[in-house]
Amino acid sequence: MQRQNIIITGASSGLGYTMAQQFAKLGRNLILCARRIESLKQLKVELEEINSSIEILIVELDVNDHEQVFKVFKEAKDKFGSIDRVIVNAGIGKGASLGTGYFKANKETAMTNFVAALAQCEAALEIFREQNFGHLVTISSVSSQKGFRGAFNVYAATKAAIASLTEGIRIDLLNTPIKVTTIHPGYIRTEISHATKKQPFTVDVETGCKTIVKAIEKEVNVAFVPTWPWAMMRYVLPMLPLSVMRKFS
Repeated sequence: MQRQNIIITGASSGLGYTMAQQFAKLGRNLILCARRIESLKQLKVELEEINSSIEILIVELDVNDHEQVFKVFKEAKDKFGSIDRVIVNAGIGKGASLGTGYFKANKETAMTNFVAALAQCEAALEIFREQNFGHLVTISSVSSQKGFRGAFNVYAATKAAIASLTEGIRIDLLNTPIKVTTIHPGYIRTEISHATKKQPFTVDVETGCKTIVKAIEKEVNVAFVPTWPWAMMRYVLPMLPLSVMRKFS
């Protein structure tokens, strides 16, 4: 079925911003959430130029304000009549090796990437269970497949956690009209990844998002994107020795 009314969190930049553009081209109505309202206003103008026939709602939202997450999702449902898909995309990549004085940044990454994602999943699924349909999408990462060092340490751990959480939700909702997808992007050039120097097989955000949107539209259970080389690397990463993993930062 076509998912007409779509919530995307973290839509002010990166994957969320570009996914919104691509869903606009497909004619979908969009509820776009992020902290940076000025960036959302700019995005709204761009989307209206792409497709003037769609409905667009922009909402200033900090996903770490969990009560507000539930409120925003419910109000969007009331306004649009139904919510057909929620893409849990908001995330950050702050932090450093543990024990080096960056607990605050590491905690912020853990809270934003996992606890806030949990709140978004809860809010989405309350709506989907009431409707008895919907499509939940979480954005994990290829880094979920192996522990990483340095700045990637906590980030990778949160992405492993969201992948596990989403798989559990999928099991819980098996054989129901509610579908659940986990997307594992590889290296895609966004604000989060920009500061990292060692990035093999990096693609630009538009190319990366095309493969993401394609997988989301197919409503697959799990997708590693772009398919090459990440569909293969998902099996290679867990087998790499720690001495090799130490080269990644």
